[in-house]
Amino acid sequence: MHQVDLKEAEAHLAELIDEVAGGEEVVIIRSDGASFKIVPIRSVEAVPKFGSAKGLVKMSDDFDAPLEDFEEYAP
Repeated sequence: MHQVDLKEAEAHLAELIDEVAGGEEVVIIRSDGASFKIVPIRSVEAVPKFGSAKGLVKMSDDFDAPLEDFEEYAP
């Protein structure tokens, strides 16, 4: 873990971000003693789970029955 004071962090922010991207933990210490950790935000890719919507979708019994509005177009 790498600790730096706020003034140093302001001057070297790009380098600190590169360290965090490389897996290093960086903590910034403010003059009043408060500390803040820089962490990378990873994008979360949604992975669909097969069968997860089971029981949520309902179809009526006459789903594929011919529609009255289209009778003139039917053979």
